[in-house]
Amino acid sequence: MIVINLDVMMAKRKMSLNELSDTVGITLANLSVLKNNKAKAIRFSTLEALCKALDCRVEDIIEYRED
Repeated sequence: MIVINLDVMMAKRKMSLNELSDTVGITLANLSVLKNNKAKAIRFSTLEALCKALDCRVEDIIEYRED
């Protein structure tokens, strides 16, 4: 199973969903879908923007866990 750790990285960076949305240019609704692990896909450009805004690596945001 793929897990999105967006909420963990946001907490580490002390960044709110609103602030991240403004910084990255992604709607609150789409960020919320990612944050709550409801997303079916993510664009590389979105992932790149999130990593830049949160000053992290891809593996800090996306994690694979065996079921």
